[in-house]
Amino acid sequence: QEQLVESGGGLAQAGGSLRLSCEASGGITSVNNMNMGWYRQAPGKQRESVATLSSGGSTTYAEPVKGRFTISRDNAKKTMYLQMNNLKPEDTAVYLCTLEGIYYNYNGAPVAGRWWGQGTQVTVSS
Repeated sequence: QEQLVESGGGLAQAGGSLRLSCEASGGITSVNNMNMGWYRQAPGKQRESVATLSSGGSTTYAEPVKGRFTISRDNAKKTMYLQMNNLKPEDTAVYLCTLEGIYYNYNGAPVAGRWWGQGTQVTVSS
């Protein structure tokens, strides 16, 4: 069973920083060929994309976080990160990581899909 395990959320003051991590496990043998992304959902709002990172290294950022957030990956650790600097109260939300693409299981068979983490709460106080 594929799993994405997030960590690093919590409470921060406005202007502060947090770093989120998302590790793939549970049978996902490699993330090298996968696109990665972070989404967030605030109470009463729709889920929105925050940042994406393709398998080839291309990044996109939502306008509200440009210049403040950085998405990165460590394929050897099967982990993606979201460095969040200069946090604002409007960044308060549940943050979810996602993986999309193909990996080869231990039998050598391709497994394609999209997987989501369970979400981690980020709360920014003013």
